Amino acid sequence: MKIKTGKEEIVYLLTKVVEKYEQTTGHKITLNTNRKNYEDLAKLLSDISNELPHTAHILNHEKYPASLNTEKLEYPYRKYDITGGQIKDAYNGIVASPRPFLVDACYIYLFGTGRKGFEENPVDEGLLVTEFSPGNELETYKKEQETLKARISRYEMERETLLTQNRSKFTKQKRALLALLFALLAVSFFTTYKWLRLKNEWSMVKKDMNVLPYQPTQAEIDSLEGIWLCYTGSPQARSSDPNRFHQVVFNVVHIEYKDGYFIYNRYGANFNHTGYAQYEAPYLVSLHSHIKNNTGAIESPRHSLMQLNKETRFIPIISASWNFDVGSLNNIVGIREVYVKEGKGGTIEEVINTVENASCKCKIVNWHQANGSVKTFYLKNQMLDNLREATLKNLLDEKSIILREPQEGVILSADTSHK
Repeated sequence: MKIKTGKEEIVYLLTKVVEKYEQTTGHKITLNTNRKNYEDLAKLLSDISNELPHTAHILNHEKYPASLNTEKLEYPYRKYDITGGQIKDAYNGIVASPRPFLVDACYIYLFGTGRKGFEENPVDEGLLVTEFSPGNELETYKKEQETLKARISRYEMERETLLTQNRSKFTKQKRALLALLFALLAVSFFTTYKWLRLKNEWSMVKKDMNVLPYQPTQAEIDSLEGIWLCYTGSPQARSSDPNRFHQVVFNVVHIEYKDGYFIYNRYGANFNHTGYAQYEAPYLVSLHSHIKNNTGAIESPRHSLMQLNKETRFIPIISASWNFDVGSLNNIVGIREVYVKEGKGGTIEEVINTVENASCKCKIVNWHQANGSVKTFYLKNQMLDNLREATLKNLLDEKSIILREPQEGVILSADTSHK
């Protein structure tokens, strides 16, 4: 049996690590997008990973070179330290190639041996890949074919014998065939009835829920489809952040047309959104999305309205969204966001867990354009006052956000930000 690798392996390992950590410590981890929630677990695994250069023989894992750093020997500056952000990303399935020392640390924490040792003596079937044998499947298929042919041959012989012995039974067989025909007609009628009923029900759902109410023209499709930047001031509504005054962030949005509607993918600094968009009327678009996760559950759903009937670079939209704060502080807000179209075509690549990410303290998104060039975006919170465009400053200040319930001290202004 082979051991799972990559994303599938690390997601399973970290799920088990979290379970053991919570049972052992009695401390429950809030598994959301805040990397701080994973920091205590990260420190625990770091204590294991930083011993790896000395435990290869004892704990049966791959050899790791010792660190040459003699200055910064505290967390998180050691060579094999694991951060809360790395655990958050790996746990949520967005790391295809996890770092080997993170994988070995998980195995040692769970099973007391490294990945190499576990592979020699696997004790958890959840980490094993089920073997598949095409030869066995082919042999089984051949045997089934032979059995079926034998049955058909026997039935044909019996039929010929019966016809020879008593031709009068032909009438009964004819009646049986007629009965079968009527049965098939009844089944066909019932199937058609069910299909028409489902079609009518779907038509009713489309009408009641306003699904695809308008078929866009090619010009309207071209105006929406492509790569956009979405600027939002939602960080200003996060009361857990004392430095939230005039904080803004931009996301990269990829919108693709598909059979009357659009697939919507939004790449943020800390988490991504997925959803769809549809035209409600000429040049009037509704955008529906939610946080992308591994469970398939709808998390923090949002709805935006966009008008595309004006030739302008900056397109303000109104959204019913969230402040995306920690835990119970996450709340619904009304917010103005600004979309700026970058172009069309190409593919999007996320860059995470690299030296460049650590340097900029941000997520990196590469847009591989159709002409072969690559445009890079650095996604992180920044000060509104540092934006070059005056238009964006006027559209994204503290007046761009409405709280679900009025509350003093959440949205900071120039007069209150220093109190």
